[in-house]
Amino acid sequence: MESGSSTAPKKWSFKGNEALTKASATSIRTVLMNTMGKIDPRDPRPTIPLGHGDPSAFPCFRTTPVAEDAIADAVRSAKFNGYALQVGIPPARRAIADYLSKDLPYKLSSEDVYVTLGCAQAIEVILTVLARPNANILLPRPGFFLYEIRAAYCQLEVRHFDLLPEKGWEVDLDAVEALADENTAAIVIINPGNPCGNVFTHQHLKKVAETARKLGILVISDEVYDHLTFGSNPFVPMGVFGSIAPVITVGSISKRWIVPGWRLGWLVTNDPNGILEEYGIVDCIKGCVDISADPPTFIQGAVPHILEKTKDDHFSKIVNLLRETADICYSKIEEIPYITCPSKPEGSMFVMVKLNLSLLENIEDDIDFSLQLAKEESVVVLPGVVVGLKNWLRITFAIDPASLEDGLGRVKAFCERHAKKQQVEKTSSSI
Repeated sequence: MESGSSTAPKKWSFKGNEALTKASATSIRTVLMNTMGKIDPRDPRPTIPLGHGDPSAFPCFRTTPVAEDAIADAVRSAKFNGYALQVGIPPARRAIADYLSKDLPYKLSSEDVYVTLGCAQAIEVILTVLARPNANILLPRPGFFLYEIRAAYCQLEVRHFDLLPEKGWEVDLDAVEALADENTAAIVIINPGNPCGNVFTHQHLKKVAETARKLGILVISDEVYDHLTFGSNPFVPMGVFGSIAPVITVGSISKRWIVPGWRLGWLVTNDPNGILEEYGIVDCIKGCVDISADPPTFIQGAVPHILEKTKDDHFSKIVNLLRETADICYSKIEEIPYITCPSKPEGSMFVMVKLNLSLLENIEDDIDFSLQLAKEESVVVLPGVVVGLKNWLRITFAIDPASLEDGLGRVKAFCERHAKKQQVEKTSSSI
C-alpha cells in the first residue's frame, strides 16, 4: 500500500509516556553519559570516573573466586536452565534468609525473602505495592534517584526530609514528623549512605523506628552497601528494630561482592509482629513479583555457595581498600578550597562535597561545573542536583588509589584555573 493511502488516520492515537521520558533524562546513567560526551577525545590522559558506583572496572576491586566458581558450577550443573518460581528458588531464599539473620535478634524465614532482579527491582516492587490513591512516601534529601523516578511513575507523592550534614547526615526526625499525615505509607533510609558515605548509629536507627511506629508507617531500609563500613560506626541493619516498626529491607550482592552486573538482589520483610501480613502488604508483594521479571536462575542457583563459602579475607580486602581510598579522597578534597566536605566518609563508596561557587568564575552551577570539568580535565563527577542537592557534587572513591589521586589533582587544577582573581591573589599571598 502506498504511503499516501487515504486509509491512513488523520492523527495517530498513541503517544509516549512522558513520565518515562522525564525519568530517563534525570537518571544517573543518562547524566553521566551526557557528561562523558563532553570529554575531549584529543586528551591523551585516561578518563577518571569519579561519578559512577561500579568499582568492578578496576583490577584492585574484583570479586572472590568463590563467586566466580559458583556461577560456573551452577551453569555446568544444568539444574538451573528452566523457569523458576517468581519469588525465587527455595535454596536461594533460604541462603539469603540465613545470611541476613546473622545480624538480627531473630531468625528470618525463607518466606520472608523475595529474590529480585537486583536491588533496583526490589525498590520498584515495594513502591508499586505502596502506590494506592493519595498515598505519599518520605524520601531523604540527598538520596538515590531511583526512588524519585519510580514514585513518579507509580503516581506516589514524594515528600522530602533533609539529611543533616552538620550531624553526620542524620535524618531530620522533626521534619519527618511534620511531613507525615494519614496518607503517608513509608519512610526510606539508605544505610550505609548513598550518596553521603555516612553510617547511622544504633541509637539513631532506633529513633527512626520509634518515629515510624508513632506515625504508623513502615520503614524501607536500603542496605545495598551493607557491611561496607570503615569508620567508628559499625553497620547495623534496620531489621534489628523490626519489632518496633515493620521494616522492608532491600539489598543485593552487587556491592559487597563487586558484581553489580549480576543483578541479584532481594526484598525482605522484617516483621516479627506480622503487621505487614495483617495489612495486606505481603500478599501485594507476592502479586507484584508474580507479574515481574525474575533474576537468571543460574545466578540464583549460585547464591547459596556465594553467601555461605565466601571467606572473610575477601570482605576485609574490599573494606581496607575503601578505607584507604576514602582517606585519600577526604585529604585531597581538604586541599581544594573551592569544594567542601562536611565529614569524612565512613561507609559505602561515595561522599558529597559542596561547591563554593562564590570563589569560582564562569561556573553557573553543579551541572556546568561537571560538564566543564569533563571537557577540560577528562574527569567525570556527578552533579548533586541528580541526588537532590543543587550545587553539590557526588564523588566516588571506589576506584584504584592512583587514579583517585590523579582525578582529584585534576579537579584541583580545574578549580584553580577557574578561581576568581582575588581568590588566586589571596591564596598566593598565604603561601
